[in-house]
Amino acid sequence: MKWLVRILFLFVAAIGLVIGALLLMPGDKLAAILAEQVKSETGRDLTLSGGVNLSFWPVLGMETGPVTFGNAPWAGSEPMLSAESLAVGVDASALLNGDLRIRRVVADNPVLRLELSDGRGNWELSAPVASQATTGSNTGASPASPQGAVTLDRLELTNAQLVYIENGTTKFNFSNVDLSASWPGPTSPMVMEARMAVPGGHVKVDLEIPDLPTYASGAVAPLKLALTAPGGEVGFDGRVNLAGEMDGALAVKTRNTEEMMAAFGQAGVGVPLGLGRKADVSGQMTYTSEGRISLRNMVAQLDHNRFTGETDIEISDPPKITARLKSGDIDLSRFNDAPASSGGGSGTASSPDSGWSKAPIDASALSLANGEIRLTASSIVLPDLELGASDLTLILDRSRAVLQMNPATLFSGQVNGQVVANNRNGLSVGGKLKAKNMNVQQALSTLAGIERFTGTGTGEFEFLGVGQTEDQIMRSLSGTGNLNVGQGVISGFDLDRLMGRGKGSGGTTLFNSLTASFIIDQGVLTNNDLLMSLDNFRADGTGKVNIGARRIDYLFTPTALRANSGQGLSVPVRIVGPWSDPSIKPDLSKVIEAAAEGQLKDLEDDAKQKVLDKVGDELGTAVTDSESVEDALKNKLEEEAKKGLFKLLGGN
Repeated sequence: MKWLVRILFLFVAAIGLVIGALLLMPGDKLAAILAEQVKSETGRDLTLSGGVNLSFWPVLGMETGPVTFGNAPWAGSEPMLSAESLAVGVDASALLNGDLRIRRVVADNPVLRLELSDGRGNWELSAPVASQATTGSNTGASPASPQGAVTLDRLELTNAQLVYIENGTTKFNFSNVDLSASWPGPTSPMVMEARMAVPGGHVKVDLEIPDLPTYASGAVAPLKLALTAPGGEVGFDGRVNLAGEMDGALAVKTRNTEEMMAAFGQAGVGVPLGLGRKADVSGQMTYTSEGRISLRNMVAQLDHNRFTGETDIEISDPPKITARLKSGDIDLSRFNDAPASSGGGSGTASSPDSGWSKAPIDASALSLANGEIRLTASSIVLPDLELGASDLTLILDRSRAVLQMNPATLFSGQVNGQVVANNRNGLSVGGKLKAKNMNVQQALSTLAGIERFTGTGTGEFEFLGVGQTEDQIMRSLSGTGNLNVGQGVISGFDLDRLMGRGKGSGGTTLFNSLTASFIIDQGVLTNNDLLMSLDNFRADGTGKVNIGARRIDYLFTPTALRANSGQGLSVPVRIVGPWSDPSIKPDLSKVIEAAAEGQLKDLEDDAKQKVLDKVGDELGTAVTDSESVEDALKNKLEEEAKKGLFKLLGGN
């Protein structure tokens, strides 16, 4: 505002100087004299085209055609200010009393170009050194610093273009701006209103500076600002200086955050439900000339979720955010619901019968910002997933998000590790997690729709999936993992009854421990080393789980350790079909094979024993299983030879 007051004064002072002596001068001569006066005061060129028209009483005024006001020598070649026409009027009677009461300043189609470089602003006006040093008899020089009061009744810019350039980079370029301002008295507040067309409607800014002289001098002054845009509004009550640095209370309320973002050039960006489609954010804000915003004592109501904490934002493209947030219970269960304006959800969510969703995943939100956000919460409810008390850190870097769990409470256990979503060159998701004391039934039910398995487990899991839909990601999964479960239950079949040991436990199998490891390739999990320990049995498992197709084909082989004279008796069980409702039954082919092998062995042993008995009868000696027939014959011959030798020698 300081630059604006100076410019206005220069115009008005020039009018006052020449009005008496130049009443009959032609317009081009008046324009030349005014330009010379402005040049001497500011060092900038003022160009007036189309002549100058004057009025005298009660308003001392000037109207011109096209006008331009030069830029700073170090700035760009474009003028700082240009307009198709300019009209300035002052109160003549007040001017005679030594006061400068500006009745009007009206500009049509003006272009205002503000530039900042190395801490210098092109709005900072000063006379050339030579002019400042000049003294003497020039008593008719314009009084650059009037002793009386300066006031402004009406400033009006119609269809203006506002351009702001910082260190050679255009930060914003707003067109079709209508601006009005008034400052009716030296102790009155300066009030400004601006209106600008944007997608979806208009942005309106109401600004009030209660102490304009203090602000114009470069000191910190109070400021009140209200911005209204399609979808929401922003309010600020605090302090400001000429550099634009601010400190005070900030309040942001949105009725439709996506609509408000579109109004400021961020069209097409979706806001997840629960993270601020409707928002009410307040706190103590500090803004520095380097483009940094700090928000302390922040309270953010984002839809139905409430957060507190502090946030630092570095204004850039994209912005960089550093935040420390706390919350109670966070509900993101409808995270993917479409906004009401879009007619509801897509209806393509996955279900146990329909398979994984084939709806495209919109991961554009990963590019909205960079930074690091730490959140501690009592609970977090996601679609089909619920976390208990958790300490999470989200790191955003160029469309890549890393969620660190330090730890997170998941499935009644503790999870440490990280999950990554990368949308730089197509979407991929991966992670490396360690879990302790997790409820296996909750995990399998949530992740795979399997309800039959209960227990508490510990394990590790590393995975990677690529694709633009949930279905593509699940079918591309790769990774490794292991699981160690303590006591638990498998419902759906009774191992005791299956193995012929009484009535069993009513359709369930109780086990003491379970261990397994697995690999995943192209969405298919393979396990070959499952080992389950029970009171009277052990069970081994091998098979595949097709995660992409949501099917299972697994052979589960329990062995009764005390059966068959301690040799063990096995009855394999095959689990096959959709994992939401697989078929679980004994594998009769394996049983028959095992039985057939046993019968052949018995027949072979029986035939062999009969041969040995017959040979023994013929030889008059017993032939055992461990003694060959050849050895038996040799022993018999030696015995008969000894008997014949004794007879020859006269022995008994």
